[in-house]
Amino acid sequence: MSEETELKRTPLFDIYKKNGAKVIDFGGWALPVQFTGIIEEHEAVRTKAGLFDVSHMGEVLVEGKGAECYLNYLVTNDVTKLQINQAQYTAMCDPDGGTVDDLLIYKLENEKYLLVINAANTEKDLEWMKQHVKGSVKLENRSNDIALIAIQGPKAEDILQTVTDVHLSKIGFFHFAQNVRVNGVENVLVSRTGYTGEDGFELYLNAIDAEKLWEGLLEAGKAKGLKRCGLGARDTLRLEARFALYGQELTDDISPLEAGISFAVKTNKGSDFIGKSTLIQQKEDGLTRKIAGIEVTGRGIPRHGYKVFSELEEEIGIITSGTYSPTLKKNIGLALIQSEHTKEGTPLKIEIRHKKVDARVVKTPFYKREGER
Repeated sequence: MSEETELKRTPLFDIYKKNGAKVIDFGGWALPVQFTGIIEEHEAVRTKAGLFDVSHMGEVLVEGKGAECYLNYLVTNDVTKLQINQAQYTAMCDPDGGTVDDLLIYKLENEKYLLVINAANTEKDLEWMKQHVKGSVKLENRSNDIALIAIQGPKAEDILQTVTDVHLSKIGFFHFAQNVRVNGVENVLVSRTGYTGEDGFELYLNAIDAEKLWEGLLEAGKAKGLKRCGLGARDTLRLEARFALYGQELTDDISPLEAGISFAVKTNKGSDFIGKSTLIQQKEDGLTRKIAGIEVTGRGIPRHGYKVFSELEEEIGIITSGTYSPTLKKNIGLALIQSEHTKEGTPLKIEIRHKKVDARVVKTPFYKREGER
């Protein structure tokens, strides 16, 4: 049996093969890193639109009396602030403040929520959630039944609007609409969150309808330059926009505060939550290390795990993510380093292929779309 056949597949796997995608092992899943080329796909999302299969993500339904209270104890953000048809970005922490996962919570109804978790963490997260269940709350893993397609880019709304009757302009950022008909497919949840730095939508639907919707969207977007996109472009896009990636900027050893997602940590919410006391202590004491944006001014691309040094060549941390930025035409990265070295403009050195290469701390996000500047 080949390695590829042992990997998990999304409902769109056959479409990858038909379209010549380069498929890789991503956390135990056979997923496309690219269809035509990472830079071409990246630029399509920045200037027109791109279509991503994100069906490997995990989906867990949480419902029952006390679901809100349970989730508010489980995560760092304040779930009580959510309205029906609103989404929230948050994190689950362990008692030591390490990150179990970062996730999205969708409030479907009162005491009924859909959690979207990272694919590689699905089993671990479920076990963690079960350990902390309270009252009559029920957890249901819907990951195998739900496909997830994302359309991102400045022309995403125009393209999607041609195949649905719902008024997309009325779906605000971090809001969603339920039971929408899209390209003849019923019961689609259409949300507006994004992971690329561009406007766009996520479409949650029955796995059996995934191929029909994917092909329908490509046809609808053909004239507007919609391209199939893989994980490679997804990573360069999210890094330019300074979105954290679990396993890199967030781990069980890196707290949400150190990772720079303090906006999703509400230590002053009225109820207790796992990791609260540790995170409060981190805030009070001040962080000894945190994620900073870096730009390499010498030659070389910073990669995950590369060592970071001060100007005096003292080792001060590591690169968590790095790439060549197709938009900025620069080599950029995120680094977990000692806090005293994180001021904008601070000169650093990155060890790239056994050489210490010049870099500096820069402001993030590296990229903002027009209207956000």
